[in-house]
Amino acid sequence: MPGLKELDPGTSPIALFGYELRRYRQEAGLSQSKLARRMGYSLGTVSMAETGRRPPTEDFARRCDEALGAEGALVRIKEMIDNVAARLPAWFRPWAEIEQTAESLRTWQPLIMPGLLQTADYARVLFSNEPCAPAEDVERSVAARLDRQLILEREVPPTLWVVLDEGVLGRRVGNASIMLGQLDHLLQMARRPYVTVQIVPSEAGSTVGLLGGFFIAQVRGVVNSVYMESAGQGQVSDRPGDVADIMTRYEAIRADALPRWMSLKLIEEMRARWARN
Repeated sequence: MPGLKELDPGTSPIALFGYELRRYRQEAGLSQSKLARRMGYSLGTVSMAETGRRPPTEDFARRCDEALGAEGALVRIKEMIDNVAARLPAWFRPWAEIEQTAESLRTWQPLIMPGLLQTADYARVLFSNEPCAPAEDVERSVAARLDRQLILEREVPPTLWVVLDEGVLGRRVGNASIMLGQLDHLLQMARRPYVTVQIVPSEAGSTVGLLGGFFIAQVRGVVNSVYMESAGQGQVSDRPGDVADIMTRYEAIRADALPRWMSLKLIEEMRARWARN
């Protein structure tokens, strides 16, 4: 098929699965539609698996393996995907899978940096402050958070739209050195062409988003999903009413945000304050 873009298999186990699935299929001389018929799955499911837009189920991986004579290779990659997911809390795994396949992500964060933009040191402080958190669990959680961020290193990453409350930039997490490193990283990421960061300034007096942060994921051909944060965990929903409510809330918050260039200037000013500490 002309025009297909190769996935970078090094970005995530899901990307590796899609890359290997396409390779085995092409070596077998099968089109996506022929493979789909042989497996009893839809063409869309095969296409989305090959492009990394949908993680494989256990049944799908097994049928791919059998249909293509992959001798267990695709099943083993599926196990690798499951092992990565096992680092995450059970309640967060459904969202992590959606996040891995999203073409566009939007988020509002009133309290802390979004996980996709956190440095390892910043994340480590957050996890360490959990009551009775064993050191090994903290490091496992930090590794899982960094694994999530690999979606932003893909050849074709999702577009990421981030709206932050100004208080996030000034709230000390760890020490001044950690905050300086975090704001350096935020500036670096915010200058990438597919990442937009906007700040809601304190003087805006906005209270729309103070009840909690959230994410919105868009995947082509799939209903939009939202992740709504709450104390200690979150809730994933693709109910049209929930998605519409969060989209409306996001736009209302974003209306109070500074434009991109002014937001970058404010981040630079806050970085300079941390550098003086």
